[in-house]
Amino acid sequence: MAVAFLGIHVPLLTLLASFVMSNTYSWEIALRVLGVALLATLTGTAATLYALHQLLVPVRLTSTALQTYLENQSLPSLPTRFTDEVGTLMADTSQTLHQLDELMYCNSHYDHLTGLPNQALLVDRLRETLSLQTDHQRLVAVLLLSIDDFTDISHGLEPETLRLLLRGMSQRLTKDVVQDGLLAYMGKDEFAIARFDVTSPKSVIQLIQSLRAVLARPFFLEGQTVHITPSIGVVLQTIQEAQDIDQLLQQAHMAMHQAKQRGRGQYQFYSPETTAQLQNRLMLENDLHGALERDELRVYYQPLIDLQTGQAIAVEALVRWQHPIRGLVSPAEFIPIAEANGLIVPIGEWVLRTACAQSRAWQLAGSPPLRLSVNLSACQFSQPNLVETIAQILAETQLDPAYLELEVTESFLMEDIHRSVQTLQELRGLGIAIALDDFGTGYSSLNYLSRFPVTMLKIDRSFVNDMRVNPESAAVTDAIIALAKSLHLSITAEGIEDQEQLAYLKERGCEEGQGFYFSRPLPAEALATWLQTKSPAQPLPALTMAR
Repeated sequence: MAVAFLGIHVPLLTLLASFVMSNTYSWEIALRVLGVALLATLTGTAATLYALHQLLVPVRLTSTALQTYLENQSLPSLPTRFTDEVGTLMADTSQTLHQLDELMYCNSHYDHLTGLPNQALLVDRLRETLSLQTDHQRLVAVLLLSIDDFTDISHGLEPETLRLLLRGMSQRLTKDVVQDGLLAYMGKDEFAIARFDVTSPKSVIQLIQSLRAVLARPFFLEGQTVHITPSIGVVLQTIQEAQDIDQLLQQAHMAMHQAKQRGRGQYQFYSPETTAQLQNRLMLENDLHGALERDELRVYYQPLIDLQTGQAIAVEALVRWQHPIRGLVSPAEFIPIAEANGLIVPIGEWVLRTACAQSRAWQLAGSPPLRLSVNLSACQFSQPNLVETIAQILAETQLDPAYLELEVTESFLMEDIHRSVQTLQELRGLGIAIALDDFGTGYSSLNYLSRFPVTMLKIDRSFVNDMRVNPESAAVTDAIIALAKSLHLSITAEGIEDQEQLAYLKERGCEEGQGFYFSRPLPAEALATWLQTKSPAQPLPALTMAR
């Protein structure tokens, strides 16, 4: 504006000054010329300012539109009638803002890996869809599914392979299962599904079965075959009950965590009891922190009996928690918590050290040497210093490695076959025996079993409990015993509770057994008394206490 003003006025004012200073004209003529010049100058200035104002309209509109978009993300509706450079800039700015807004919306509402809506968009669509429903008694179902053992799977796969797995899951769910309703990727390994055409809980169960069937098919990823199972949490409510979307998703999470606690590939419907159970779990987890330091943990021992002679030949060390308020907490309650939060590593090390020291103390007291069996958790087995830690404990307690047996399970051995074989071989190199616990409930691959340097197979209690009434359990028990003999492995049966089970196992040639028929798990002092006063040939009556 200043440039335009000076450009117009400087020449005119120079001309006017020259005219005034000239003595050729009279004052009347000079004043008249001065008035005309000023009027012309003002008219020219006004015309120039008006022209500049009109030229700057696109610039001002573009600036205002940009400011409005930055403040409240409101997209502009800029005119496109201007054809000059500034008008073209305004039109291009409008188009760019629309494209940028669309890109920002996609980035903030869609997952770039799977292409699915994220949690924010799921919440918006749920809220919008529920508000449009007129039948408030109609059912809505929200399912949240999570991959079992996702942490272990992610550690075993390359990052790109893991991304391909998640992308493959989203494609299968989109194509084969979720044709109606909403599907969203919640992050990490979680997918959410919302259905509004639910007629009954049965239809939800059918959807769950479809989900499990679709995801049960192997994924072939960059030369690898990956098998997964999902845990699924379900919330089933009426439209009227489901108005609080955040609470709805929180309840789905609660149900999913309950499903994970039940095992692999399970599903759980949310109920008020679910909240109470999770609150109880949270309280237990809080109390479990520091239980070791507060000396609340105990080691109990259950004898293993030679089924042919009736003599106690080993003891299994089992951890117990003596809670100051709750009393004796079942291992079924706190062991899964310890495994989930990593506390099982220090707890397991403490159990091993305590049991080895106790076994050595019994030997020094003159008791016949008994084999000591101690469980290793998956978290312990994955520790890089596992072998060194066990060797150190044996040295500290002065227990001969020949008297120590470590129990491992098929499931975590199969996660990394090469590493598992190497670790087991190192443990065997120390002179420690290896028992394969819960045999028959996991992979049970004969090819892999021949590679694992184990010395003992343990028949899971589920087969022992059912073998009298279930021909399949009896057949599995017989097959495990025959397999152990063919591989020159010892065999132990867990969960023997009556004379009939004992007789069946003896007849089939099972070598060892343990269970309430002989003795429940006992504190060290009580077990020492049992060994002195109870004849193993005359076992204790069957008990019905929870393990």
